[in-house]
Amino acid sequence: MSVVEELRRTLPAGRLLEDPAGYLHDEAVWAPHGKPIAVVRPHTAEEVQQVVRACVRHQVPVVPRGAGTGLSGGANAVDGGIVLSTEKMTAIREIDVAERLAVVEPGVVNDHLRAACAERGLWYPPDPASAPWSTIGGNVATNAGGLCCVKYGVTRDYVLGLQVVTGTGELVRLGRRTAKGVAGYDLTGLVVGSEGTLGVVTEVTVRLRPARRPERTVAGFFASLADAGRAVAAVSAAGLVPSALELIDRHTLAAVDAWKNMGLSAEADAVLLGRTDAPGEAGEAEAETMLACFTGAGATWAAVSSDVDEAEALFTARRLAYPALERLGRVLTEDVCVPRAAVPVMLEKIEHIGRRHDVHIANVAHAGDGNLHPLLIVRVGDADAEARAEDAFEAILDEAIALGGTVTGEHGVGLLKRDGLRRELAAPVLALHHAVKQALDPHGILNPGKVIETCAPQC
Repeated sequence: MSVVEELRRTLPAGRLLEDPAGYLHDEAVWAPHGKPIAVVRPHTAEEVQQVVRACVRHQVPVVPRGAGTGLSGGANAVDGGIVLSTEKMTAIREIDVAERLAVVEPGVVNDHLRAACAERGLWYPPDPASAPWSTIGGNVATNAGGLCCVKYGVTRDYVLGLQVVTGTGELVRLGRRTAKGVAGYDLTGLVVGSEGTLGVVTEVTVRLRPARRPERTVAGFFASLADAGRAVAAVSAAGLVPSALELIDRHTLAAVDAWKNMGLSAEADAVLLGRTDAPGEAGEAEAETMLACFTGAGATWAAVSSDVDEAEALFTARRLAYPALERLGRVLTEDVCVPRAAVPVMLEKIEHIGRRHDVHIANVAHAGDGNLHPLLIVRVGDADAEARAEDAFEAILDEAIALGGTVTGEHGVGLLKRDGLRRELAAPVLALHHAVKQALDPHGILNPGKVIETCAPQC
């Protein structure tokens, strides 16, 4: 009996799809994918466990998948495998106001959780640009960040506990519900960011914060990306911790405006958007200091925004950057992170790489924490341009590493960054990665080939 036959017999009706269309890959259109033998959409943790145990018995790979909004190929199907989609596991099981925590299933959309928390005067901070579509399970898989992570941290900072199905088919609980706890190794932190290679997440317990205060927005226009980068470094040197500090270049604003007709200005090569949520006079002082940093770095125009709608439109443009640019051609999305002081140098290097390889590069960034997203755009069907873009992609990784940075700040390694990871990490550290993988997934069935080079069970 094949694994598909076993799953058809043991799972409730409607769980198994033998047509994988729509489940082959995530949004990383440049990453390769295989053809799975089936897609399974379990509704419970116990059903996930059934799927994994069946795959262990038949030595069939399992590729966990959330909403498929990833940008590194981490959810891409492998030949002969099962895609395990958590899209039907959408319950918000608990929001505990007293303990400031929520318990959710992995298919809960980020914005849905944030809205449910807001109704109770609470806030879940991690806010990737894909928050309207991406799921908490996928956010956990990649340790997603977002616009406010410069001040409030990334997904790992908010995950207290997990329920996980391991590579041996065990359903286990990791972590805690308490405010403090140091019993044993931090296996919860290990699973967060592991991209489905160490376990399938079936439940997440997250830390919440009180509802945030209103924000003040500071906007600045700059004649070059380098000047905007110097403003970012100046904000850091001034000791400010903004609640957001985002960069958008002219190409991105023009693409969003062409798509959504938002009346956006493209009068500068780069726009910086800073925010502070400090209360009262402290917030006013932070906004004025940020403004001084912008003007001191050469802003051609800068102001503390008095128009809430205008400020929100600019942040909306930032969130729409990827889908807007995708309309222009095939987009190869970078995700490097460098020390904040190195942001201006890195932006200059990106521009130089674009010219050297004759590749059109648009730039957006979580500039406040040095997380840059150069977007390499080529015309569909232009094979020569695609080859140049791939070379430019690798050159950007090398420059980030040389500046003391990392090849991925929040999108994950997936398939696109495996070579970059090998260049970033020393051989003994890569050996530790392989040892952890072997310990938690001894059969090698969980998302094989992602993050680190492994061989699928049938190899």
